[in-house]
Amino acid sequence: MSTLPPIPATRLLGKSGIVVSSMAWGMWRFAGRSVAEARALVEAALDSGITLLDTADIYGFDGSDGFGDAEKLLGRVFAETPALRDRMVLATKGGIMPPLPYDSSPAYLDTALDASLRRMGILRVDLYQIHRPDILTHPHEIARFAEKAYALGKIGAFGVSNMMPAQTAAMLAFMPRDLPLSTIQPELSPLCLDAITDGTLDLALQHNLAPMAWSPLGGGRIAAPTNAREIAIAAALDTVATVHGVSRTAAAYSWIMAHPAHPIPIVGSQHVDRIREAADAHKVTWTRESWYAVLVASRGEKMP
Repeated sequence: MSTLPPIPATRLLGKSGIVVSSMAWGMWRFAGRSVAEARALVEAALDSGITLLDTADIYGFDGSDGFGDAEKLLGRVFAETPALRDRMVLATKGGIMPPLPYDSSPAYLDTALDASLRRMGILRVDLYQIHRPDILTHPHEIARFAEKAYALGKIGAFGVSNMMPAQTAAMLAFMPRDLPLSTIQPELSPLCLDAITDGTLDLALQHNLAPMAWSPLGGGRIAAPTNAREIAIAAALDTVATVHGVSRTAAAYSWIMAHPAHPIPIVGSQHVDRIREAADAHKVTWTRESWYAVLVASRGEKMP
């Protein structure tokens, strides 16, 4: 059987020159805990070899309040243990402002970025991403915001999240030469194949973009399948997981990373043991047959 190349522990973040881990840890459910608990989660990620940490200004928002709470908590962790900041590549996102809901105008992004830096108690974020596409803002305006923020030393790299391939292509056309678009952040899991089928990952390959895959476990359904399709996917993952002595979730992370675009799965767990377990994804070696078996299970039909 044809074996796929092993998954590297690190990769470049697009054309930014920044080296990151092949997996990331996300803070969508980070808010609402003590500083000690928060620090333990951050340290678990770093100690497991995950150096790319992903947050956003809206994380912590419950529909009425809590906007910025995840960033504030991370800022308190940094204030208590400043050395942690130097061990990570930190990413945050902006552009969602309830109840608009989206605003990527330069004036708003200037304010949003400064507010994120202030909440985290830092002067610079390594990666800043537009969280959702704002249809009413020209990509030229977004590119100019990014260029200004980069020139001022507030960001080290720039990316987009949840954009369709055509929207990403438009951003690529307007980015300045000294600040190429570095990342895209689509939903991607064995349960959600849109990034594979709609051209998102092909665009990443074409332009050397680093895809950051959110919800890599399908909102927990990989671990706890509830219907025939999910059960079939779980069984295909279990076949590989059993061979390599890892959990099904670790196999799911590795399945994502095995794509030649080397998507970076964002581990969303807020449990220390599960964060550490995620590193087992690097123990998995895929064959073409076993990788396609998961794809076939997800599609629900044989390959043409």
